[in-house]
Amino acid sequence: MRIKFLIISLFFILISACKTDNARLPKKQVKETNIKTEMQKNIDSYISVKLTTDLSKLSVNQKKMIPLLIKAADIMNELFWEETYGNKQVLLAKVNDKNTQKYIEINYGPWDRLKDNNPFIDGIGEKPEGANFYPSDMQKEEFEAFKSDDKKDLYTFVRRNEDTGALYTVPYHKMFETQLKQVAGLLSEAAVLAQDTSLKKYLHLRAKALLDDDYFESDMAWMDMKTNQLDIVIGPIETYEDKLFGYKAAHEGYVLVKDMVWSKKLAKFVSFLPELQANLPVDDKYKQEKPAAKSDLNAYDVIYYAGDCNSGGKTIAINLPNDEKVQLEKGSRRLQLKNAMQAKFDKILLPISDMLITKDQQQYIKFDAFFANTMFHEVAHGLGIKNTINGKGTVREALKKYYSALEEGKADILGLYMVQQLHDKGEIDGDMKDYMTTFLASIFRSVRFGAADAHGIANMVRFNFFKDKGAFTRNEDGTYSVNYDKMGIAVKDLSQLILSLQGEGDFEGVSKLVAEKGIIDAQLQKDLDRLSDANIPVDIVFEQGVKVLGLER
Repeated sequence: MRIKFLIISLFFILISACKTDNARLPKKQVKETNIKTEMQKNIDSYISVKLTTDLSKLSVNQKKMIPLLIKAADIMNELFWEETYGNKQVLLAKVNDKNTQKYIEINYGPWDRLKDNNPFIDGIGEKPEGANFYPSDMQKEEFEAFKSDDKKDLYTFVRRNEDTGALYTVPYHKMFETQLKQVAGLLSEAAVLAQDTSLKKYLHLRAKALLDDDYFESDMAWMDMKTNQLDIVIGPIETYEDKLFGYKAAHEGYVLVKDMVWSKKLAKFVSFLPELQANLPVDDKYKQEKPAAKSDLNAYDVIYYAGDCNSGGKTIAINLPNDEKVQLEKGSRRLQLKNAMQAKFDKILLPISDMLITKDQQQYIKFDAFFANTMFHEVAHGLGIKNTINGKGTVREALKKYYSALEEGKADILGLYMVQQLHDKGEIDGDMKDYMTTFLASIFRSVRFGAADAHGIANMVRFNFFKDKGAFTRNEDGTYSVNYDKMGIAVKDLSQLILSLQGEGDFEGVSKLVAEKGIIDAQLQKDLDRLSDANIPVDIVFEQGVKVLGLER
């Protein structure tokens, strides 16, 4: 009894000593220790991947072009920082912890893009819906009353006069004049080296466009490129960052190397676009527009990301240009970023499937299905309708801040619908169970991007729609099973709903859909937390650049 008493006494003395030592630590130090622990978890939600490709098939001139293109793309980082937050260096100077600085750079600001843009630095308020495209104190009513011909232009900032308080606009090419002249010079220098005449023409036109914000001719030239092995997507492109209205495009850059073998395999699918448009499960009035027959479908290895596309969750496929006039005349190009796609499949989707997909259906999780679902997501952007049927203007204008989320939702669901159609025709190999099971697993992957991300919202809407339709079942062991027949019906029903909302330009209807189904319920959140507890990353970050490629100058 005495020995037991002595042991218990010593135990309480040690606890008391530990409490005393902690009490002596400055409160700030204790707090910072907790922050570092939490911040390390945040950083661990991304897994690092090297962006490389086989450069042996490139010519000497092409290898000389790559550092120029990467340098041009890298400048997009600086421009995007200004658009999404403001001065990067001022923000970083306020933070001493290196982990926090690193997370700031991953998110291009102090708001966590994987957690609904919640601030992760003390004293930082909510992220403005309009990012830094508009004055942070501007109200929607003030913007609507503001008389300006270019206030809704994709390529203007809205600013406030410090003396009068009045709003005014600044074109991108004036706001970023110094940087854009440098980018234009780099693209022109690369054009001199370009041996492919269509690439040479595009680079010259893109350089000019960056200096006057008129991108039509360069977009048309980009669509005409067929034989180029190198490519660069650069400029103000997507409007996801403007969650106030969805009017403003953000700067980004990709440097790409075409996979000529895979691209040849994909080319045949473009010819099916008119037939797929005609067979959409919606009234004829919503599919009167004809997809251009010149659309392209290609596979690439991406060797550099910068700006908007490099923030938070990373893009693995591209459908451009966004200009409706170009799309209606020449279609669009769908770029599948094969190396980035493979990295997400191997490091994220497979581990998620092992935890959340029922064991007897895990055999259907396949990269070829993931690739096809992603590819036809991009193809689906070119289907449906670009202009409302009732005079509300373009779908983008009518749906405003909900446009991106609904468009991503349309592309996801129509992509799977198209796979079904082509599989029935015998044009796609494999079992439809591969595509459907991989599709469900991919929802879990993308839902983790959160409600601040257009793709995340789209996935939440689809998950809850599928749940209501019985397209899947959650089992007692915490795994999910696909109900294949019911999923086929749900795909058709959701396709019809989204295409109708877009065609009508029904802002209120989309708002209701997002409010009711664009949410993560408690059970799903618990399942997503299990993924985090198992240290399954949410997304990827890159080791990239000329050094990684072995092209140091």
